[in-house]
Amino acid sequence: MDKKKKIRKGDYGYIQSQKKKRVLYTILTFIAPLSVFFTGLFMKGDRNSVFTVVAVVACLPACKFAVSMIMMFLEKPMDPNDYEAIEKHKKGLVCAYELPISAYEKQTFIDSIAVCGNNVVGYTSREKSDIPFVEKHIQTILRQNGYYVTVKIFRRLPDYLNRLDSMWEHHESLEEGIRFTPDEQYPDLSRNELIMHTIFAITL
Repeated sequence: MDKKKKIRKGDYGYIQSQKKKRVLYTILTFIAPLSVFFTGLFMKGDRNSVFTVVAVVACLPACKFAVSMIMMFLEKPMDPNDYEAIEKHKKGLVCAYELPISAYEKQTFIDSIAVCGNNVVGYTSREKSDIPFVEKHIQTILRQNGYYVTVKIFRRLPDYLNRLDSMWEHHESLEEGIRFTPDEQYPDLSRNELIMHTIFAITL
């Protein structure tokens, strides 16, 4: 019997999967400090003890998980119909789904993003998304990592699908002449995959 495929960042279903995982991680990380606190309360009969101090310090990682969990719960999964449509058009392109792009100023949900050569294109179904901001943010991060790409995020799915078709049709010319040295840390990743990996680094 085949094992169930593990859902990773960039896979469809990531948001729903992470909601469950982060709830579990948050509960587990709170168990230890709460156990210490109640142990101290039982033994000393008073909250003012070293046990309370230890419990408070131990809560810091748990609080971090809690914040991460809350941020993930603010996101909604992408429309499955959009996913199915994109799957039919991505062909052999490096493509990812359900990416909450995180920046200091704000967070932007990108339903899908694809990479080909020096072209990064994406699609967001969220009407309130600040597209110019997220385009500039992604481009800045990628250029800081040595990838001099252009970034275009579409608000309309048909426009994104058309761009995917065009990119795949011309993928050889889009990638022609680009010098690439494999990353020693990720020797099996292509340049397009490394660009996507860098995008993952700024994703919740």
